[in-house]
Amino acid sequence: MSTSSWVSTSLPYLTPREHGQGDVWASEAAAQGRRGTQRIVHAGEVPAPIDVAPLLGISEGESVVVRRRLILLDDQPHELTDTYYPTSIARGTGLAETAKIPGGAVTLLARLGHVGVLVREDVTAGMPDMEEQKTLRTAPEEPVLRLTRLTLDRDDRPIQVDRMVMPALRQRLRYQIRIG
Repeated sequence: MSTSSWVSTSLPYLTPREHGQGDVWASEAAAQGRRGTQRIVHAGEVPAPIDVAPLLGISEGESVVVRRRLILLDDQPHELTDTYYPTSIARGTGLAETAKIPGGAVTLLARLGHVGVLVREDVTAGMPDMEEQKTLRTAPEEPVLRLTRLTLDRDDRPIQVDRMVMPALRQRLRYQIRIG
């Protein structure tokens, strides 16, 4: 792993922010003396991809709301993230728009009455497609990590699916689990 690798934990990204707090990514990067920003490249309704539809409990091609973001660390591409929401939750909200959401999407979801209580993350490794390689500025033979996160509410209803693509050589994912 290179010296410029990033250690990422999931919990802060699953917790709604207090009023006036900025987004988690910018705060986490600043705490490490770095600059974390994001660019929303698309937001709106799209047909549900084949791998997202079953996670949201809908049919392939059914309409969902997506927010596509390029995550930057010190102004360099760090991660591609697509977040999908059921239209019953996101249609007509800030989730379907490209404007920045104060406190982030998880905070808006909580204000709308949708709080995640169970999260499942699946991580795989592989080679990026040409567009991912170009956008993330990876070397031709550099693998990526693909993280898919499903968030469920207290009634086991899916409220969002995140699909992230990260250069593997620049990442370390950390999971801390407290039992009891």
